[in-house]
Amino acid sequence: MRKFIKYSFVDLIQSYWTILYFVFFLVVTSTILYFSADMTKSIVSMMNIVLVLIPLVSIVFGAIYYYNSREFTELLLAQPVRRRSLILGQYSGLALSLSLSFAAGITIPFILKGIFVSEHLSDFLLILLAGVGLSFSMSAIAYATALKHENKILGFGISLFIWFFLAILYDGLILILMILFKEYPTDSLAIVLTFLNPIDLSRVMIMLGLDIAALMGYTGALFLKFFGSFTGIIISVFSMLCWIAIPAFLMVRIANNKDF
Repeated sequence: MRKFIKYSFVDLIQSYWTILYFVFFLVVTSTILYFSADMTKSIVSMMNIVLVLIPLVSIVFGAIYYYNSREFTELLLAQPVRRRSLILGQYSGLALSLSLSFAAGITIPFILKGIFVSEHLSDFLLILLAGVGLSFSMSAIAYATALKHENKILGFGISLFIWFFLAILYDGLILILMILFKEYPTDSLAIVLTFLNPIDLSRVMIMLGLDIAALMGYTGALFLKFFGSFTGIIISVFSMLCWIAIPAFLMVRIANNKDF
């Protein structure tokens, strides 16, 4: 599997779009840090960009990469290679290239700003962890969706809807549920619903690290109330790992049952 990871990673890290992705984060992070003297405000601004852009790019790029390499994948599967190794290798190379581009793009400006001698180092590491986690999670969702649907238009449509639902619609639906059932205790329900959205989990994890009550929102305040700051972050990280492992498992299962 390491050969497949290496091939996919080297191929993608040299891609024009991956380089553009790196340059975008480099320029945006540098601009935000230049115009903002408050490190906390800079991290919050970066969080808003990370939570919207990384899931979108990961899910779109994941679908594009699978459909563009489908013929090559079918050719490799004609050889004596395991489907599991090939699919996981391609997915890992994709997620690693996206994660490295993002991490390098935001780390360089923060290092120049002196983040390693700053009291906000832990906050920066949380936003880095959230971005990498979302890259792996959304790439796995995109790859599983593309494997399931041979039709490119259908696959892209479902992938984009998943991003739209998780990034935009989900919070609105939670708010509607909380209003409709305001007469009942809904704290436990809100926490469970937060676990079902990797983007919400990432936001809550970063907000718990920043410990800014006004920005936590309803679910963030509940996490702080029930688990506390440190335990809430640990639970969020574990839940994010589940959001990587479960789509990856489904991806392998779909690939094993698929008639290429």
